[in-house]
Amino acid sequence: MANRAVQEIIEQQVLTVAKAVEEKLDEEIAALDRVDDDDLEVLRERRLQQMKKMAEKRSRWISLGHGDYTEIPSEKDFFSAVKASDRVVCHFYRENWPCKVVDKHLSILAKQHIETRFMKINAEKSPFLAEKLKIVVLPTLALIKNAKVDDYVVGFDELGGKDDFSTEELEERLARAQVIFFEGEASLKSSAKTSRSVRQSSKDDSSDSE
Repeated sequence: MANRAVQEIIEQQVLTVAKAVEEKLDEEIAALDRVDDDDLEVLRERRLQQMKKMAEKRSRWISLGHGDYTEIPSEKDFFSAVKASDRVVCHFYRENWPCKVVDKHLSILAKQHIETRFMKINAEKSPFLAEKLKIVVLPTLALIKNAKVDDYVVGFDELGGKDDFSTEELEERLARAQVIFFEGEASLKSSAKTSRSVRQSSKDDSSDSE
């Protein structure tokens, strides 16, 4: 008897939800019916302008080096790059295993987020810049917006403290800093999700704390 009562309650809830969905669809259909040809033309033109503007942005981003993960050869080039792009992720690195792990993740993210410039610079060959930005632990990511360092990702502490963090975890951290668009038309994400965890297979180099 109790089971029957529960079933009736569930059925009633399902009917209520179905009715609400149906009413919502009816409202949307009615709204479409009220749109005349002139309105459709305005919407179409607006959408075309938006697409044109986004295409122009992407062309500009690509011309500035977005879409690839590249090395900046000098401190002078660093300043030129951060002035040219609104959003920059710069990896201060040295030749060790932890920095190679970061390289692999950033190579993936650079292709997915062309709205942001991804680059790296050798900290040991950039003493002025490293001192100015207080770079001590390597790897360090400087998250730069509008030519100013807004945030840092220092080592792996915020990524679980180990080198087997996933690209998605790093992506979420960058998105929280608003240096990338986590979702949206500026992001060239693949529709098929693949596992992108980079795991350590050998440790010829130890982690760097200086």
